Amino acid sequence: MNDNDFMAVALSEAEKAFEMGETPVGAVVVCGGEIVSKAFNTRETGKNALYHAEIKAIDEACKKLGGWRLWKCELFVTLEPCAMCAGAIVQSRVKRVVFGTGDAKGGAFGGRFDINGFGLNHVPEVVGGVMEKECSELLTRFFTRLRGKKAEEKDRI
Repeated sequence: MNDNDFMAVALSEAEKAFEMGETPVGAVVVCGGEIVSKAFNTRETGKNALYHAEIKAIDEACKKLGGWRLWKCELFVTLEPCAMCAGAIVQSRVKRVVFGTGDAKGGAFGGRFDINGFGLNHVPEVVGGVMEKECSELLTRFFTRLRGKKAEEKDRI
């Protein structure tokens, strides 16, 4: 499997979040070319700010692999990770991060800022723009739908 194949799995996870009304972000942890874990955002349904796809996928990978150091692993995620997730990526020593679409407002690997530029103890390799169009379109569909619902609620008042 290649980067596009793994990103397609992450996108499938993001679709699950979309169907639940969650911000559609999916993540996959890969080690040695094999999928170790996959997850999607559940902040709203789980009522927990920590339930980002990346955090959940990293947590599951640590449990499955029996340790917190994911130095042989790659993380594929549909949206550029935020500061919280970038911190978890650095702390878990993920060797490579591949994301779909950038996040100019909150991305921490070059979108809003670049955590790799702070001289931390671990600097993952970062690749952006893999299946960017598909990842971006899913987010656009979600936020268009969300704005439509908010407009309908406003009209009822």
